[in-house]
Amino acid sequence: MTLAGGNQMGQGNKQLTVIVADDHPLFRVALRLGVRTLEPGAHVVEVDSFDSLKRAVADDPDAGLVLLDLMMPGAEGLSSLQYLRTQAPELRVAVVSALGQKSWALSARALGAVGFVHKSATPEQMQEILRQLLDGGIWWPEASPDEASADTPENKLDRLSRQELRVLLHLKEGRLNKQIADELSISESTVKAHISTILNKLGLHSRTQAAVLAERLLSSTAPG
Repeated sequence: MTLAGGNQMGQGNKQLTVIVADDHPLFRVALRLGVRTLEPGAHVVEVDSFDSLKRAVADDPDAGLVLLDLMMPGAEGLSSLQYLRTQAPELRVAVVSALGQKSWALSARALGAVGFVHKSATPEQMQEILRQLLDGGIWWPEASPDEASADTPENKLDRLSRQELRVLLHLKEGRLNKQIADELSISESTVKAHISTILNKLGLHSRTQAAVLAERLLSSTAPG
């Protein structure tokens, strides 16, 4: 795992707000209790859908942290994370999900999340992870040596830069070069260069193949 400390989010006079976004009531309770154990004065807002998440962020744009389940009602795949990064780019978002494939963590990181936590973490592990996140740090899972050395499509994604991975995610959505350029605030020629590099790094021959691969690696069939 990757841990990095930072400034204490709970220090100072301003009350820390943490938004817990998950459609499973018991898991929301577990996260709320975990946060309040570490930050007794924290204001915890619980939401259970994409729409209620939007309202919570609009009501408290200065929230310190969002603990985000990707598969809430109204959200699909990375849509909720993409929304938060667009509408509230300064907001710290950590994904807490049952989706365990490496591709999800890589994609979340490329989109600016500060962590990716699997729901199978033990209570002790979850508490330590929450401590790091509340302290302003980050947390990312590390693959085992065997997983890291395997020649799998997921590991090939490691070869992509964050910007290249963002472009790949847009290809997955079927966007044209101009749309990708506008979304990422880069030129169309830069988009074309990124796509060429992506195909080369992944050993593919067309943007369609890249889109199909991204769709397969980011299938949201697992429970969130």
